[in-house]
Amino acid sequence: MPAPKRKRPHPGKQAQQPQSKKRKRDDNEIPQLQKAVEELNLENAAYTRFADLPLSKPTLAGLKASHFTTLTDIQTRAIPLGLSGRDILGAAKTGSGKTLAFLIPVLENLYRRHHVGPDAGLGAMIISPTRELAIQIFEVLRNIGGHGHMFAAGLVIGGKSLIEEQNALVRMNIVVCTPGRMLQHLSQTAAFNVDDLQMLVLDEADRILDMGFQRDVDAIVDYLPKDRQTMLFSATQTKKVSDLARLSLKDPEYVSVHQEATTATPKGLQQNYCITPLPEKLDTLWSFIQSAKKSKTIVFLSAGKQVRFVYESFRRMQPGVPLLHLHGKQKQSTRLEITRRFSTATTSCLFATDVAARGLDFPAVDWVVQVDAPEDADTYIHRVGRTARYEREGRAILFLDPSEEEGMLKALGAKKVPVEKVNVKGKKKTSIKNALQNMCFKDSQLKYLGQKAFASYARSIYVQSDKVTFQMDKLALEEFADSMGLPGAPRIKFLKGDDPKARKNAPRAQLDDSDSSEAEDEEEEPKKATQPKTKIDRMFERQNMDVLASHRSKLLASDEASSSSDAASDEDDDLLTVKQRIPAEPAEAEEDVRMVNIAGVTGPVLVDSKRAEKRLTSKKAMLKLKDRGSKIVFDDEGNARPAYELETERDWQEKTKVVEARERFVDEERERVMAHDQLDKQVAKDKRVEKRIKRKIREKEERLGKMAGAEDGGEGEKEDLLQNFLDDAEGMVSDGSDRSEGEGSGADQVEEETARSKSKKQVKFAEQDEDMDFEDLEILAAGLIET
Repeated sequence: MPAPKRKRPHPGKQAQQPQSKKRKRDDNEIPQLQKAVEELNLENAAYTRFADLPLSKPTLAGLKASHFTTLTDIQTRAIPLGLSGRDILGAAKTGSGKTLAFLIPVLENLYRRHHVGPDAGLGAMIISPTRELAIQIFEVLRNIGGHGHMFAAGLVIGGKSLIEEQNALVRMNIVVCTPGRMLQHLSQTAAFNVDDLQMLVLDEADRILDMGFQRDVDAIVDYLPKDRQTMLFSATQTKKVSDLARLSLKDPEYVSVHQEATTATPKGLQQNYCITPLPEKLDTLWSFIQSAKKSKTIVFLSAGKQVRFVYESFRRMQPGVPLLHLHGKQKQSTRLEITRRFSTATTSCLFATDVAARGLDFPAVDWVVQVDAPEDADTYIHRVGRTARYEREGRAILFLDPSEEEGMLKALGAKKVPVEKVNVKGKKKTSIKNALQNMCFKDSQLKYLGQKAFASYARSIYVQSDKVTFQMDKLALEEFADSMGLPGAPRIKFLKGDDPKARKNAPRAQLDDSDSSEAEDEEEEPKKATQPKTKIDRMFERQNMDVLASHRSKLLASDEASSSSDAASDEDDDLLTVKQRIPAEPAEAEEDVRMVNIAGVTGPVLVDSKRAEKRLTSKKAMLKLKDRGSKIVFDDEGNARPAYELETERDWQEKTKVVEARERFVDEERERVMAHDQLDKQVAKDKRVEKRIKRKIREKEERLGKMAGAEDGGEGEKEDLLQNFLDDAEGMVSDGSDRSEGEGSGADQVEEETARSKSKKQVKFAEQDEDMDFEDLEILAAGLIET
């Protein structure tokens, strides 16, 4: 049966879109939600499930898809207050679900107020202290709000192009950010408008409101409107009136579900500490990793360079468990990759700084090891909060130096943190000192990294505000450097004051009197503090403008002075003064000065000090004083002679007159060259004659061959003429070859052979004169001329 045809819409009418139906349902749902929110019981909240709260269908669908059904304690108290638009100070243990406690009110409040679309502008700003925590919050926001909500949400944490973030930021309704990057956009992005901001959320508020982010947060708050809803959440919440006034909170509700609890940490967390001297911490850490290879561990250190050194050292020793490291100096892409790998791993060990101590939700972490003591009890609570999350079990251990035990236990006891002391078994403890020394000796980069790690640790102890717990003078720094494999403890220079940058940038008027010149006149009247100083006054008060002028004037005055009394009066004020006069006469020789004769040295050696006496025992120093040996060889008869019998230039000049020797050498060389030149000329001449004769013979044969067929009667004469010519040529060639033969030699023999050849040629020429043509005569003439 064919399917029925669908009716085409009228050309003048548009087809009804399903989106309009959805919008119509939303419009009907919003008044009902608003009425339900107004009827919420804020004082005695007895809600246990998300379905009991007046939430929109898209939010419920997102919670169901993420398998969130039951409310935690902080969510039961904070979500109804957030839905009602109240300012909240939320404090709860780590891993108690604080993220959903502020994300659900953000989605619901903007949903009920129709704050959707690019024209609505920014409606909610969520600020996180670290990039990793901001990414985690954004992922939860996507999972919850990605099932029907139409908000435009974005992540602004840096690491990307600023222009791309600026283009996307103007269309966002919800933004998750870090303080520094958001302040940069508020001050530089012209199209970014926050006048309609409805909600401000600060996650890990105690960390954001401290000195590290105080300036950025204050600047951000100045940009935001006063009429807004503000929510602060953290495991250790602040109650300072100054902090609350900075954020313009209006009658905030303090929600602390675990305020009456006996401990500030989760119930399933087992906490221990062990007394570990500073030089033994690396050995104890290595032994712990060897015993927990099948566990998922986070190791906290105080500085990023320490993280790098421990990671590189342990990685080369191959402990048998995957190692990762995380610190603030890494690139954003690297940090995200390390966070992902550690989250998905079943067994791994992550070395990290406090950048991973707050808010990060790593699943199934078994151990939290704190090699370096935290700066305070709040940092300890956040560190151990990476394990035992969502009512799971976990274990944490803290390594304490004996000097840190009393102060740290007192601080933890004030925060209701129970810790138990445990001892390390000496049999299972392994020393890695020799292995680290070997690696640092072979690899200079690892050694340099270890020196930087040592300096970073010492600096982190020095800048601590708790001087009772962290006592620099009681730490065995020399032994600690030795345990790291370093040849010695690097020298560390600390600047004066707790804040070197503030001291450097402070004005001159605020510096101590010790920094000023001591040569100022004490009788000068003190300047009134109430009198304002102009720029010109401050310019003339400078002490370094004429630093050379006074000394130059003294030098000029000394030339005009005639008496020594004037010079003595100014002696104390001169730039260069004479404190002691040493006589120029040489000092008398002491009793221990002596001359020592050493074998192999041409003359005696002067020994006038202990250093010179010590130099006598050095083989390398003595080689410089001894004469250099000469290489000898033995001839066939067994006699020794120098290998290179070369006469020196000085000896040759002494026994030989240079000018006469040069002239004699030039004459000898000239004679030798002339003799060789005559010989070369004669050889060249013989070759030319032989070549010319052969060419003439070849031409003659060709010519006779052509004439043979034409004239038969003259064959006999031509043959006689040819034979005579050949005999003549053979005689000329034989004359050159037979010159060396015979009894005579020298010039007489040459003259005799030359005369004989001339006579023979003249006779032959006379006999053949009548029968030779012009060419034959030319050949003979050329031969006579050559000879």
